[in-house]
Amino acid sequence: MECNNVNLVVGCGVSGAVIANLLAEIAGEKVVIIDKKDHVAGNCYDYRDENGIMIHKYGSHIFHTNSEKVWNYLKKFTDFNTYMHKVIGVIDGIETHIPFNFNTLYDVFPKSFAKKLEDKLLDIFELNTKVPILEFQKQDDDDLKFLADFVYEKIFLHYTTKQWGVSPKEVDGAVTARVPVYLSMDNRYFQDKYQGIPLDGYTKVVEKMLTHDNIEIRLNTDFAQLKGQKFKRIFFTGSIDEFFDYKYGQLPYRSVNFKLETHNKEYYQSNACVNYPCNYDFTRIHEYKYYLDDRSEKTVIAKEYSENFELGKNERYYPIPKDENTQLYERYLQETKNIENVYFLGRLGDYKYYDMDKAILRALELFEEIIEGK
Repeated sequence: MECNNVNLVVGCGVSGAVIANLLAEIAGEKVVIIDKKDHVAGNCYDYRDENGIMIHKYGSHIFHTNSEKVWNYLKKFTDFNTYMHKVIGVIDGIETHIPFNFNTLYDVFPKSFAKKLEDKLLDIFELNTKVPILEFQKQDDDDLKFLADFVYEKIFLHYTTKQWGVSPKEVDGAVTARVPVYLSMDNRYFQDKYQGIPLDGYTKVVEKMLTHDNIEIRLNTDFAQLKGQKFKRIFFTGSIDEFFDYKYGQLPYRSVNFKLETHNKEYYQSNACVNYPCNYDFTRIHEYKYYLDDRSEKTVIAKEYSENFELGKNERYYPIPKDENTQLYERYLQETKNIENVYFLGRLGDYKYYDMDKAILRALELFEEIIEGK
């Protein structure tokens, strides 16, 4: 390929795969897509193990969206099952629903007290709304303050400390806002219109996106190996600080370590995902066979441990939402204005937490802005 007429996409995760697919299929342009890993699909990578169980190598990925645009785009590459994610948490030894909802209320409190709390909540807030726990702490009512303290202590405090490695007071309020009490009997973790798991897994979806005569895939390839070459455009889904050789320092991330275990039983736990807010040093346990209803006499679980990202040691997972980190990212963002035809996207490129559907929508809209907007 003549590089001057070729687009370079760095990263074979969903953001890069969508951009590459659109450039090849819609714009009819040539694309080279590279990845440091030895596989496509980035952190969505999954595979069937020797037991016939679909393993999510980098942690459970549950697709959910309200976007018709994203859903219709993905349906070109896969069909989905009707899996709707539910999360169980162990609170005082009781398995119950997370986010904390009316069912949780009746699981962990005596019925009479639970009914009293339910009535008070519905006097102030609307049914089927999600209310951040901090809202309860602002109320004058002693029972609601008790509930706020209970939820904060049993669900938020210790889990957040394990997940982010700091006390909740040091975590951005946006994280706190994502831990609500749901004034509903709906036990689903997501309420989106479209939910499910691709029937053949996420890796197959990305492989189909990248199966095109205009696309060349190069795995085990670092961006540094191509940095001197000229391309028509570069779409960079790696970490923006890495692109600029960390000239202002590294952007902080949290990483995750998944320790897989195989057990000689049909199921290990009662649900696909069980959280342990107050017990153990792992945050949760994933049991993968639930997602596609895989049948096997054995089961595979993954215990999830949060840890700091260390360059060369582990994977970047979650940008750490703090003012100083945002300011550092803004410095790198300013640098992008000095270069032409280089675009940054994805969790690492935008230094922003994205659910899968949001990452896909970002790629779709970026393509429209650059190619179709001309």
